[in-house]
Amino acid sequence: CRLCHFLGSSNALALLGYALVSQSWQFAAAIPVAGYGPAWVGHFFFEKNRPATFKYPLWSFFGDLTMMFDIIRGRIPLLGELPKDCYRGTVED
Repeated sequence: CRLCHFLGSSNALALLGYALVSQSWQFAAAIPVAGYGPAWVGHFFFEKNRPATFKYPLWSFFGDLTMMFDIIRGRIPLLGELPKDCYRGTVED
């Protein structure tokens, strides 16, 4: 669920920004939960799979940020099916 990932990444970046500006470091401790929580909900309840976060936390984080910025730039839709041109590097039969 791209929407869940997008919301989680937005939450994490907003909390990070707030913690940096206000120097309220207790908010920094909530960043992983605010960021990964919505994505985990998407994986467990909608996609019914196990998130890569547990095995590859940094790759998961970078992947979420990449997807978020691709959504903002309009390269992929936030909702619905992905267009065929989003599947770069796949082999067509």
